[in-house]
Amino acid sequence: MDQGGAGTGAAFPPSSVRVGTLVLAYDAPAPKADSRALAVETPVNVVYGTVPYAVMMLTPADLTDFAYGFSLTEGVVETPDEIRAVSVEEGEGGLRLLVDLAPGRLREHLARKRAISGRTGCGVCGIDDLAALPMARVREDGAVSGPRVALGAIQAALDALSDRQALNRETRAVHAAAWARLDGTLAAVREDVGRHNALDKLIGALMQEGVRPDEGFLVITSRCSFEMAEKAATLGASVLVAISAPTSLAIERARCHGMTLCAIARSDTLTVFSGRERLILAGEEG
Repeated sequence: MDQGGAGTGAAFPPSSVRVGTLVLAYDAPAPKADSRALAVETPVNVVYGTVPYAVMMLTPADLTDFAYGFSLTEGVVETPDEIRAVSVEEGEGGLRLLVDLAPGRLREHLARKRAISGRTGCGVCGIDDLAALPMARVREDGAVSGPRVALGAIQAALDALSDRQALNRETRAVHAAAWARLDGTLAAVREDVGRHNALDKLIGALMQEGVRPDEGFLVITSRCSFEMAEKAATLGASVLVAISAPTSLAIERARCHGMTLCAIARSDTLTVFSGRERLILAGEEG
């Protein structure tokens, strides 16, 4: 089976990459250089015939398997023999997963209105073409703006977050997104089964309250993927802290936006993937 474009002559992204990082201890005066393997995240446009269907954020491996499984669970096909071939090609901004359906099934598919509602997974809701991927505007001057944030403030925000997650204490099944003031106190927390939804809820609350992006920083309890970095940049946040690991594309977008991205945030250390210059280490406060 073709596992993601074999025979096309194109070189596709690997499933993981190793990047250089800085590990910061909250009470240490200097960072420690390190490296970490990260999962690669790539936009993949699923196309049936010549008609784009959905853009999914995927690790670019086993794409033929994904094409079959996705087609079945989406109701596009009922049996494997309704898929005649699968191929992968490079597109502008991502990959295109081309699924050739049997003629009868293709006609039925085109006559059926697609309805994907309320994803909490790794799709980009409502997007059917790579050109429509949501991207925050990048500063043309390349200037690094936004406040500097002390490691002690990040530690304080992380320490306080668990007590503010009422729904998660009850269910152990939801994510949280929080807005912390520059002293580390939590100004707002929102929860949802979807990590993207939690961040959207938080951003909506900040918009309604007229909170300025330079008055604090974001903390999320999930991994940091492409969408999370873009949403933070759209808000205008300059510092994003994630409890879990980032993806390769999240780091790329954070660097593009001049954003400080910290992840793998624990009670004693956090790892910096971009924007170290905004962080105030122990002993630098003065």
